[in-house]
Amino acid sequence: MANVSPALFAALEAARDEAEDKRTDVPFSYGGTDFDILPHGGNGYRFILRMGAADAHWFIKKPNAKDPWGIRISVGSTMLATQGLSVVRDHLDKTLARLGILYEPHQISIARADFCVDILAPGFELSPERFVIHSHTNRADYHAEPEDKRSNGKSGLYTSVTVGKSPGRQVIIYDKRREVIERKKPIWWDIWNANRMRQDMPQLDPEDRSLDLYRIEVRAGKDLLKDRWQIRTWEQFDAQFGDVVAEAFDKIRYCEPDPADSNRARWPLHPIWALAASICEENLLGMRTYLDPEHVKYVHREEHMRLILAQIIGNSITLAALDGIQEDGLEDYLGFTLADRMTNAIRAEPERFGAKLEAAAGRYRFEA
Repeated sequence: MANVSPALFAALEAARDEAEDKRTDVPFSYGGTDFDILPHGGNGYRFILRMGAADAHWFIKKPNAKDPWGIRISVGSTMLATQGLSVVRDHLDKTLARLGILYEPHQISIARADFCVDILAPGFELSPERFVIHSHTNRADYHAEPEDKRSNGKSGLYTSVTVGKSPGRQVIIYDKRREVIERKKPIWWDIWNANRMRQDMPQLDPEDRSLDLYRIEVRAGKDLLKDRWQIRTWEQFDAQFGDVVAEAFDKIRYCEPDPADSNRARWPLHPIWALAASICEENLLGMRTYLDPEHVKYVHREEHMRLILAQIIGNSITLAALDGIQEDGLEDYLGFTLADRMTNAIRAEPERFGAKLEAAAGRYRFEA
């Protein structure tokens, strides 16, 4: 929740004008921090900046006092895989300070967070029908022609299956080797092989077309984070993100079909899914509370109601003092005089107050 300063905005505007004239990205430096600025904006943001080799994009709006959410930062998986979350967060804090952008912890909003596991799965064949999911959950299947004709006569291979939709929960499994090649991301071979080297495992050959490398990815959008898990700050994220991911692996499962059992809910987990779930548990152990989200919401709702009640009482007592009420008449004033005033105000404008009630219900959603 912040906007850029007038000086930074002027510098950004000049750099974008240059980028537009040249019709290409141009270097942009400010406060000792280097970016590339794109010749266009997008999605309501005036400026889009890329941090060079770092897998991060900055989206900045024209300063507007009525819109305090002027900056969005998107960090990609490459930067997180090579540097880790704590280093990335420290880097973002320092960059914001160099840009002269000051903020408090409560001014942060986490719009989406992903957890990814890359698995070498020889012989694995992705099948959408092996997902066991809630009947109301969306699923998108991506189908592609194989590089070589398969001997079983199938006309193609599934390369990706997405379950759920943004901004809620999404679980995706896809052919990561294909994506790395098609999108020209060779750095991932270095990342994988560096990890394999630490474990004394043989190196992967990028030219080996028989490698089956799949990524299982859990995406937690803002609705899931804020409405279901009440995650709004980094402190809450650090305490509960492991619970969010663990729930995803529990709610959405990739299974081994059991020909003897027509009840898909009883199918056993596929080994690739069991492995991904165990890696989640191991790596996110320190980010778990093991609390049910319903309990989290209950505690959050009760605390929110307590704070609002304290504000109501404080304001009511202030109003009583302005009305000249003494201590011995305070209870009657609150129970009758003030209650009658509020009731009469609502009766005078029922539609207006009804709209306010509906808007409040929308802002403070604590349901699943």
